[in-house]
Amino acid sequence: MGTTTLRTSAGSAPTASEPPVRTGARRRPPGGEDFIAVGGHAPHEHPFHQFLYVPLGRILVSALGRDHELSASVALWIPAGVVHSAHFGRDAVVVPESFDGGSFDLPYTEPTPVNVNDAQRALLLGRMRSSTAERDDPAVFAVLCAAHPDSLPLPQPVTPAALAVARGLARAPGDARTATDWAAALYVSSTSLRRAFRAETGMAFSEWRTRLRLNHALALLDQGQLVSSVAAQVGFVSTNGFILAFRRYFGRTPGSYARSRPGGPV
Repeated sequence: MGTTTLRTSAGSAPTASEPPVRTGARRRPPGGEDFIAVGGHAPHEHPFHQFLYVPLGRILVSALGRDHELSASVALWIPAGVVHSAHFGRDAVVVPESFDGGSFDLPYTEPTPVNVNDAQRALLLGRMRSSTAERDDPAVFAVLCAAHPDSLPLPQPVTPAALAVARGLARAPGDARTATDWAAALYVSSTSLRRAFRAETGMAFSEWRTRLRLNHALALLDQGQLVSSVAAQVGFVSTNGFILAFRRYFGRTPGSYARSRPGGPV
């Protein structure tokens, strides 16, 4: 079904003098489910799977008793038939990609936040700029489903110093430097750096770093590496500390997780 790109503004809906960023360039979902009321969507459902991306601003989607905050770095898959509502932040730009529920096998059975990588972002922004109608595209669907299904949502900071830290840790999750160490290296105050992480990602620096390390650990465990080796590579001081953190976030030990994966140890 392709993309319909919409811009919303709290307290005002698009008008003839202030049109959405793009409308009508692609086929719209049947029944007008992409219509945005003032401030967002009332509870509704649709017969197609939807990938919601927000390149600018933020939106909050509520479904099955949970709230999901979306941003330029965290998108949301909504399976067909799931009732959900949405509240749009001021001047948010919403990019929904829709795929027929009967033709595409979505790997998620409930609304699932996913981290948006560079390839996905480039694809989505490129489709926003396209002025030609496009059919449901299996290749696009595959790219948007490429995220690890168990990855923890990890919003990215935008302040230059905080973003530099985030990118540094993404390259080397085992980097043991504290927020104070990073701040000194970047010639900013540690208080400012910590505040940036809290304000821009919704979590403390230590929490954000733990999530990043655990996301990296998933890929290493999928490769069949030993739990102790994975713990050391992603920066945990002890294997026991890694096991406790993994169980806290994923509800199982890393060993149990590895055994549950296709081709995992028995």
